[in-house]
Amino acid sequence: MTKPVSKAKPAPAPVAGHNAVPLKLRVPEPKARPGQPADFSHMTFPAAGATRRPDVSSKSDDMRDLAYGLVRVLDESGTAVGPWAPKIDPEVMKRGLRVMMMCRVYDDRMYRAQRQGKTSFYMKGTGEEAVTAAAALALDDSDMLFPAYRQPGLLFVRNWPMLDMMNQIYSNAGDRLKGRQLPVMYSAKDAGFFSISGNLATQFAQAVGWAMASAISGDTRICATWIGDGSTAEGDFHHALTFASVYKAPVILNITNNQWAISSFQGIAGGGEAPFAARGIGYGLPSLRIDGNDFLAVYAATQWAAERARTNQGATLIEHFTYRMEGHSTSDDPSRYRAADERQKWPLGDPIERLKQHLIKLGHWSEKEHVQQQEDLEKEVKDTQRQAEAIGTLQSGEKPHPSTMFEDVYKEPDQRLRKQRQQFGF
Repeated sequence: MTKPVSKAKPAPAPVAGHNAVPLKLRVPEPKARPGQPADFSHMTFPAAGATRRPDVSSKSDDMRDLAYGLVRVLDESGTAVGPWAPKIDPEVMKRGLRVMMMCRVYDDRMYRAQRQGKTSFYMKGTGEEAVTAAAALALDDSDMLFPAYRQPGLLFVRNWPMLDMMNQIYSNAGDRLKGRQLPVMYSAKDAGFFSISGNLATQFAQAVGWAMASAISGDTRICATWIGDGSTAEGDFHHALTFASVYKAPVILNITNNQWAISSFQGIAGGGEAPFAARGIGYGLPSLRIDGNDFLAVYAATQWAAERARTNQGATLIEHFTYRMEGHSTSDDPSRYRAADERQKWPLGDPIERLKQHLIKLGHWSEKEHVQQQEDLEKEVKDTQRQAEAIGTLQSGEKPHPSTMFEDVYKEPDQRLRKQRQQFGF
């Protein structure tokens, strides 16, 4: 006896007010994962020199194309072209090259120190050196800086002692911060360098507040601040843009879009829907998207934004389109989430190599000078490291005395702290 053939049940009729098909959630995915070849074919850039340079008095609604484009100055041959090409002294460029090279040597030495157990943590900024080196040189030394945690170049430009920075990394007895900050979370008030915070995006709101205070008091100083692409998803980012726009705060708001947060690509923060610079448009902020691996583009954009701020025309949002060549930190393994050959295939190149070639093309630099400077910097960093390690490291040497935990907390210690200090015998 044959079984009757079952007939498929007809789909239920759509109910008014409901979808006819099941809903699906889209989760952004990078173009390539580990084991796959890197793919940047989806990225298209305007030619160097092709992006227009508006007047500094331009309104945000007249600059929409600049948030979606890319300001580029150096072409493939190393020539500065177009309206954004800054009039910059070759000595300033040579100083910028030195700072970027210093950052890379310093990063390499401190990374190895962490791997040797001499410190607990480190973060390299390989590939992003132009973002802060060029910006710091375009600003006045009296301007205030509210940095993120991958930017020693700001301190190198302002000639802050490298030994002090290394002591902070080692949390030894020479650490002015007395071991209270995570390594690389520097603080240098005398250099106009605000304490780095591990809580993401807080510096954006702090920078806007400082800028508003500068304007209220009739000061002449402006400020600049930096966050990563992932941090744009934090509430502090949006709070800062609101206040910066409403009160025309004299601040430069920089987003370092290095394509990756600690383990998620920039699309998770919304970078796949529109450039991060485009977020400024909704707040009425003039916004620029620039080649963050082009020293001259960063310098020119910072100059442009600084002039706006100094002439009471308000804040500017700048997205630096760059690439994090290394892991997020020493606690991160990028081989677990991105293609192994991304670094080699990144289409906008190496900022150090690009500025080097430009200076050589101008006749102000040579391969021989470059090799010599590399050797000199390696010696300088190595000698400074010896001095810092003679004071102490995580493994050995003198540490901050436990009594320092009671210092620099309150201007005037209250009775509870005095009592606790007595109980510990300090």
